[in-house]
Order: sequence, then structure tokens, then C-alpha cells
Amino acid sequence: MSNLRSDDREQQYDEFVALLARHDLSIRRFVRFLLPSSDGVDDVVQETALECWKKFAEFQPERPDSTADEFIRWACVIARYKAMSWQRDRKRDRLVFREEVIDQLAQAALESLDRQDDERRAVESCLEQLPADQRRLVLSVHSPSESIARIAKETGENARRLYNRVNVLRTLLLNCVEKHLAGEASHG
Repeated sequence: MSNLRSDDREQQYDEFVALLARHDLSIRRFVRFLLPSSDGVDDVVQETALECWKKFAEFQPERPDSTADEFIRWACVIARYKAMSWQRDRKRDRLVFREEVIDQLAQAALESLDRQDDERRAVESCLEQLPADQRRLVLSVHSPSESIARIAKETGENARRLYNRVNVLRTLLLNCVEKHLAGEASHG
């Protein structure tokens, strides 16, 4: 039985590490947004990660398909309290925000995270609508393992023509994303 618990704990740890690694930059940006300077960001992010791990067994996403989105919001709530605690510990410094300011900054940062999530989902949705070859082409300029030159060599097409197609695809994607976000705004 103890072996099962160890396996469960290891699986839980692996899930936690994957979520934390995926959202570390967002948590770091969130914390940076809450503090008056970059001093303390590393400390607060580290304290947040430790507290998240301590409480990870309590983390219960409402829907399995929303685990990542709910994790970042949950972690940011913890980060907010850690930032306030860090600020309280340094009250003697002149550049310390009042708790009300941190609350307002936290709300603004969470709204920004929501916008970024909406934009990411819109981009993913629009990319899924493209045929595989067009999706590969447009993503090739952002992937270290792909390149337009490589695709041109594989397909025998002119690289300049492929770059022009990428620009056309980017415009199509931008229009699709804008329509998607406008549709969400009208439904929200």
C-alpha cells in the first residue's frame, strides 16, 4: 500500500512540476507586476512555488480540460499573498505598495492573464482551421527545428515565394483571431 502512495505522490509531483514549468514565466510576470521593483521577484516566485507544492493536494480543477488555466489562476492567488507578505516584511523601505494597491495590481494582472489565454485559444483555434501544410509553413518561422529554407528544399519551392505565403497566412490568421476575439467579446 505504501508503494501505491509513493507512486501517487510521484505522479502528483510530476504533474505539479509540469504545470509549474509551463506557467513559471506567467507567474514571474504576475509577481513582477505586483512589486514596485524587480527586487524580491525571485524570492516571491520561489516562495510561491514552495507554497503551491505544499498545497497541491488541495488543488482541484473544476474540469480536467481546464487544469492548466485553473492552475495559473490558483498559483497567482498564492503569489499575490506571498507578494503582500514580502512587502509587509519590508515596510521600512520607501518603495513598498499598500495592500490595496497590490490587490488592484493583482486584479489587473489576472485580467491580463485572461486576455492572454483568450488570445492563445483564438490563435490555436485559427491554426487548427489551416490545412496541415499551411500550418507547418506558418509555424516554421517560430520553430527551431523547422525553417522555410528547409521546407523549400524538401518541396522544391522557391523560398521567397514561401515567405510571401507566410505573410499572407499571417494576415489570414490575424483576421481570424480578431474575429474570434470579437465573437468572444460579444458573447462575454
